[in-house]
Amino acid sequence: MSSPDAPAIVLPGTSAPDHQSVRFGFENTYARLPERFYARLDPTPVAAPRMVKVNVELARSLGLDPEALASARGVEILAGNRVAEGAEPLAIAYAGHQFGHLVPQLGDGRANLLGEVMGRDGVRYDIQLKGSGPTPFSRRGDGRAALGPVLREYIVSEAMAALGLPTTRALAAVTTGQQVLRETVLPGAVLTRVAASHLRVGTFQYFAARGDTEGTRSLADYAIARHYPEVTRAKQPYRALLDSVIARQAHLVAQWMLLGFIHGVMNTDNTSISGETIDYGPCAFMEAYDPDKVFSSIDLNGRYAYGNQPPVAHWNLTRLAEALLPLLEQEAGDQEAALASAKEALAAFEPQFEAARMAGLRRKLGLFTERDVDAALAQDLLERMAANHADFTLTFRRLCDAAAGLEGGGGARALFADPSAYDSWAAEWRRRLEEEPVSGQARAAMMRRSNPAFIPRNHVVEAALDAAVNRQDFQPFEELLDVVSRPYEDRPDLERYTTPARPEECVSATFCGT
Repeated sequence: MSSPDAPAIVLPGTSAPDHQSVRFGFENTYARLPERFYARLDPTPVAAPRMVKVNVELARSLGLDPEALASARGVEILAGNRVAEGAEPLAIAYAGHQFGHLVPQLGDGRANLLGEVMGRDGVRYDIQLKGSGPTPFSRRGDGRAALGPVLREYIVSEAMAALGLPTTRALAAVTTGQQVLRETVLPGAVLTRVAASHLRVGTFQYFAARGDTEGTRSLADYAIARHYPEVTRAKQPYRALLDSVIARQAHLVAQWMLLGFIHGVMNTDNTSISGETIDYGPCAFMEAYDPDKVFSSIDLNGRYAYGNQPPVAHWNLTRLAEALLPLLEQEAGDQEAALASAKEALAAFEPQFEAARMAGLRRKLGLFTERDVDAALAQDLLERMAANHADFTLTFRRLCDAAAGLEGGGGARALFADPSAYDSWAAEWRRRLEEEPVSGQARAAMMRRSNPAFIPRNHVVEAALDAAVNRQDFQPFEELLDVVSRPYEDRPDLERYTTPARPEECVSATFCGT
């Protein structure tokens, strides 16, 4: 028997009874900024909204009632058919470099920021509908989203959260009862996204492209107040803002690299000021390790390949520094000093990224102390993995057993086309482990907290999306969500989720959800 306070079970295509009001308790600050920062408009209603999923855990952490969200009235709000009490719907203006080319006006072309709520952790969060209809920024688009991309973002963003990475979250997904036209006709859906904010590098570029220094200043002041209040005490707060964003991005991209994650579309409008992973379009996790791996169907030249992500992040942050130059100049006293200040800030990215990446690699390899040889040891493993097409996630996970002396059935070496390539590296690794006074069991336990057993493997994600989109079967989606919500646990009954794709299952390209 379920407990009295358990959430209502909502099956896809249904909604809970409408017996509760939906209270968000919005406390909106972005809507208080000048009118040129956004366009005010309500979401566009849809024909027949139906609930797919409410994120019960996330709802409660935001002080929201998941049963109320799943009610008929809640579904109307999450689909855009009803405006919640206290919401001030708007589409945010921003610009962005897309594959290196500046587009001076992008903006929310299919998203609607309802407002902001204070989570139980005391942090302010945006509540945004994605796929909620056209806006003044739609650029001839329909403003809608298809069910497949909505479920992909739900799965991958929740997996990233469970893996411990800063990320936007999925609060709910609803179908619209309408179709959208992409390459084919597809069922429409709306994602309710939660973010620390939707401020992007491209938001700053929007004002810089217009020579609007006061707009840049207002945005910077807002970003500081919302995300970096500690820098208000700095002698040069705008330089301190730049330093802070660079530090967060350096750590974020290092975490991507440590998990084999490929964002796929690292445009400046997809680079968050808060340091969260945002905008899951053609994203994917690598299976066989390959620094040049590209999944995005629109990344024809490999600009956003796995191994290019750190320099691209630096490039994007350079565009932020450019947008902030008028403010840095006022702080530093002249243009030359401002340029020197920006260059000094940007020079910190690579060492911060490398420090975060190396610390993560030591954890993945079970190294508690630092030695000069560690970087070469880790790089040697990665090069051997690339040459032997070894699965990135499985190799590191199986090293956990090897560290505890429990390696069996071939272990990590069985993943290498030439197992002797693993053997010679492993001999060096074990010699390095002997330098540390840590038991094999303690080391393996630490490694299992850094090397996930489960990631949302591309072929499994695609199978779940195919079932939902083409057969209205949401069970694979639900099962995959359960798997990726506990990525570091050993679950022997779910080994099929750890198995790399067979040749006929391989996903060679992923697609933007626009």
